Amino acid sequence: MTAEGFLEGRRLQLARGVLLQCIMGGYPAARFYGSDDGDLALIADPTQIHRLPWSDDPRALAICDADELSGESSNLSTRGQLKKVIARYAARGLAPVVATELEFFVFAPNADPTQPFRPPVGLDGRREDGQSAFSVSSNNGLRPFFNEVYKCMAALGLPRDTFMHEMGVSQFEINLLHGDPLLLADQTFLFKHLLKEVALKHGLTVVCMAKPLAHTPGSSMHIHQSIVETASGKNVFSDAHGEPTAMFRHFIGGQQAGMADFTALFAPNVNSYQRLCHPYASPNNACWSHDNRAAGLRIPASSPVARRVENRLPGADANPYLAIAASLAAGLHGIENELEPSEAIQGEFAVPDNLALPCTLHAALERLKRSQLARELFGQEFIEGYIASKTMELTSFFDEITPWERRVLAAQA
Repeated sequence: MTAEGFLEGRRLQLARGVLLQCIMGGYPAARFYGSDDGDLALIADPTQIHRLPWSDDPRALAICDADELSGESSNLSTRGQLKKVIARYAARGLAPVVATELEFFVFAPNADPTQPFRPPVGLDGRREDGQSAFSVSSNNGLRPFFNEVYKCMAALGLPRDTFMHEMGVSQFEINLLHGDPLLLADQTFLFKHLLKEVALKHGLTVVCMAKPLAHTPGSSMHIHQSIVETASGKNVFSDAHGEPTAMFRHFIGGQQAGMADFTALFAPNVNSYQRLCHPYASPNNACWSHDNRAAGLRIPASSPVARRVENRLPGADANPYLAIAASLAAGLHGIENELEPSEAIQGEFAVPDNLALPCTLHAALERLKRSQLARELFGQEFIEGYIASKTMELTSFFDEITPWERRVLAAQA
């Protein structure tokens, strides 16, 4: 909308169905968002109004809440769902603290989607060949792009922790500083938007697919989680002697209880499960372990004050609001019901059947359909609408024949 209209306080309205629009652009049946498809009000969060530093013309972006015209948050809003989870913690005198680690690929433009992605030509005139993982000079060939990314992050107030070249060809990771879950979800969303916009200015393409390249590690969005007492700021996962508390165990127990039901929320696309086929870098299990990256729930080595649980299931393609909401909701479910986790697993291990997770989008959606826990925590309207939208996407995928099928199966008798 115009800056004048925004500053005058003009209300911006949006059809409810847009919140269930699938990634191809279509909509599920109207019964999932109200047969009238009435309007929602988009209410700008005053702390999340940003002048866009990469734009030559004066432009701004405002992150909004989607509220019903009667004033309450829409059940279909993932940002609203996260706010409800945070409020449930607050009612117990608790505040969750999270941080996200986002991986992404930087590619040359890809005008023909039937062709694989390629790394861009760097300042040295060459394309990366996959030998730059964790190198101190790994981003030098893309220095102008990353310099502008850093400047834009500073302009948007996005504090960054660490940055590195990851294991994939032209794959990078940035860690955002821990803080309030809603703020971190907003920052993760803004950062992904920033990456894509700055990349376009530099003739590049940033891809946040879970698995854009074959035979290459995928991109994750690990979520680090701890809980503090609102009054004291004390981490409730550690006691006065620095030992793990019962609440720490129960939080893990809740995560384990919800991971299979919520896999479709953490891994929302067909491509998400391509990443999860490689279980070391992307563990597709609900096991937990101390500092073992093969476990879906990892307890990083840290001091007692920083004791936290890392959920390693979500990919870079996950909705940050929904992924954080689902992870925190599962943990709170464990605390409220005093759920005990399984035994911690160390070293190389076989995943027990009861801790294995769905390995396709179809299986994940079927699990979500049967989940009473998902309906209790997120409401029937949201879960049924989400399943309807994702089922449309899965059907669209099955309407296409892949190059693998033509290459491998065409000659079969």
